Amino acid sequence: MAVQKQPKLSINNEEHIIADLSENARAQLESLQYAEGEIRRLNRELAMATTARNAYSQSLQASLPAKTAKKPAAAKKAPAKKKAAAKK
Repeated sequence: MAVQKQPKLSINNEEHIIADLSENARAQLESLQYAEGEIRRLNRELAMATTARNAYSQSLQASLPAKTAKKPAAAKKAPAKKKAAAKK
């Protein structure tokens, strides 16, 4: 007869047999696993939304009218400040 392995939980380098955990600890573990699953699902959803945003952005840029190349405007010099006439 083969020995059946019991599911274990490893936290802080310590292994715990899940069946030996308190009811509260098992409930916390279940909530943790649910939260991790939700994070994975939301990350997939975020990746899809990011891909869609990038595609929409590229499509928008392609549909904008092309700008004609303008020559850079010559830099205007600020008028020189006049020195105040020295009083004699």
